[in-house]
Amino acid sequence: MTNFWVNKAVEKIESDYQRSADTHLIKLDIPLLTGIDIYLKDESTHPTGSLKHRLARSLFLYGLCNGWIKEGTTIIESSSGSTAVSEAYFARLLGLPFIAVMPKTTAKKKVEQIEFYGGRCHFVDHSSEIYAASEELASQLDGHYMDQFTYAERATDWRGNNNIANSIFEQMTLEPHPIPKWIVMSPGTGGTSATIGRYIRYQQLDTQLCVVDPEHSVFYDYFTTGDKTLTSCHGSKIEGIGRPRAEPSFIPGVIDHMEKIPDAASVATIYWLEKLIGRKAGPSTGTNLYGVLNIAAKMLAKGEQGSLVTLLCDSGERYLDSYYNPIWVKDNIGGLTKYEAKLSQFSLTGSLS
Repeated sequence: MTNFWVNKAVEKIESDYQRSADTHLIKLDIPLLTGIDIYLKDESTHPTGSLKHRLARSLFLYGLCNGWIKEGTTIIESSSGSTAVSEAYFARLLGLPFIAVMPKTTAKKKVEQIEFYGGRCHFVDHSSEIYAASEELASQLDGHYMDQFTYAERATDWRGNNNIANSIFEQMTLEPHPIPKWIVMSPGTGGTSATIGRYIRYQQLDTQLCVVDPEHSVFYDYFTTGDKTLTSCHGSKIEGIGRPRAEPSFIPGVIDHMEKIPDAASVATIYWLEKLIGRKAGPSTGTNLYGVLNIAAKMLAKGEQGSLVTLLCDSGERYLDSYYNPIWVKDNIGGLTKYEAKLSQFSLTGSLS
C-alpha cells in the first residue's frame, strides 16, 4: 500500500511536469552593445511564479524516491519564501501538510501564496534561525525536513533531463552566438549554480559561469578563501539569495568567477529593467543583471563579442510592499542615486565606471 501511494505521488508530479511548458528566453534590446547579446530566462512564468518551482519538484521526487516522504508526512522547509511557495503547491498536489519556516521579514505576498496553497508559516527573527527551527518542528511532528540548502544540488539531475542548463543551451541554438560566453547566476541554496556549472563541464562547453553574491552573504568570501566555517550575523537584504553560512549545496569548484553586488545596485537595476521590458522583476534578478552588465561593459571595452545569459527569477509583483516601495527602500537599502546614474550612463555609453 505504501508503494502504491508513492507511485501515485510520483505520477502526479510527473503529470504536472508534462502539463508545463518551458520558460521563455527574453533577448534584451540594447542597441549600443554591438555584437553582445543579453538574454533573460524568464522563470517567473512557472505555475508558482519563480525559479524555485523546478527545485521544489526535484526535492519532492528526491524525498519520495528515497522513502522519506510517505502518505500523510508533514513537509517542513526553511525558506525565504519562493521555495516554500513552490513546495506548498506540490504538498497540496499530494495532499500533504506543509509548514514553511522563514524570517518574519519575508514578503507579505509570499506568505499569502503559501497560505493559498494550504501551507502555514512559522516565523523566526533572523535567517540563521530557520535551520534549527525546521529540524525541531520535523522532530516534534514526525515530519520530513526537506532541507533545500543541503539537497538542492543532489536532487537535480545536472547531466541533462531538461534541467535549466539544458534548456538554456537548447533555446540558444539558433541565436547569433549560440554558446554563451558567460552564464550569470546568484546563489540562494547554490543548487542552480551547481547544476549549470556541472552541466557546462559535462557537455564540454566553452562557457564560463559567473556567480554574483549580494551584501551580507558569505558565499563570495567562501569562494575566495575556501573557509567553510564563515558566518555572518546579518541576513541578506536581497530576498531569495545570499546566506549567512556556506550552504552544503554551494559548490565553488564549478564557478569560474564571483562578484559581490551592492544591494543598491540590485534594486536600481530592477527599475532600469522595468523601463526596458515593461515588467517588474524581483530583486535577485537585479543582482543577476547588474553582474551581466558589468561583464558586457568589459567586453565592449575590449571589442569582444558573444552572448550572456542570466535568469529572471521571479516577478516584482511579489515585492510591491518592499523593493517597489520608495519608503521601504530608503529605510532598508538606502539611496539608489549612485547606481541609477551608472545605469543611465551604461544605456548611453556601455560603461558602468
